[in-house]
Amino acid sequence: MGGVTNQLDRVVVATTNPGKVREFTEALAGLGWTLQPLDGLMLPPEDAATYEENAALKACAVAVQTGLPALADDSGLEVESLNGEPGIYSARFGNRSSDLERNLYLLERLRGHKDRRAKFVSAIVLAYPDGHLETYRGEVAGRILEGPRGDGGFGYDPLFEVDGLGKTMAELDLAQKRAVSHRGQALAALRTAHQNGAPDREVIRVD
Repeated sequence: MGGVTNQLDRVVVATTNPGKVREFTEALAGLGWTLQPLDGLMLPPEDAATYEENAALKACAVAVQTGLPALADDSGLEVESLNGEPGIYSARFGNRSSDLERNLYLLERLRGHKDRRAKFVSAIVLAYPDGHLETYRGEVAGRILEGPRGDGGFGYDPLFEVDGLGKTMAELDLAQKRAVSHRGQALAALRTAHQNGAPDREVIRVD
């Protein structure tokens, strides 16, 4: 595993979102990694059946193209009374094109439902050019409010009240959100696993 550990000087973040690159960089500070953006590389469509598989599609594609380890994530909202919807389709729920439209559609779907329990789920995959994969998962439980609260965050954050906090994701400051969010938990697990170098994992060959 020593050779793999040495390859972690530079890691590409497989996203077109510069804010996510900053979030990953801050969350993984201290590991000695230099995280870099895609720089024009194309990402494959997210058409797999799970968060982990979608994240792996992106991370593996970038690792193969760059010859560098790559990080990718996929996340979603799962609502209990909607049988886990929108799930992996959270970013295109109801074929709506904006966060506001998707939030309104979610509220419409939940009209009349007393059970508003939900959870955010995030899967992060670190892929190496040799096919080695590491997967980390985070979840946070909460409930969907009947209207938005808070000005921060994005996506469904204004509607999602975190269990035990009495605040929505959109009402949390950056430090609070990083500590409790689904992506924050997955990143924390990755950081812990790499504190003393790359962990031993099964090598999976990617054709």
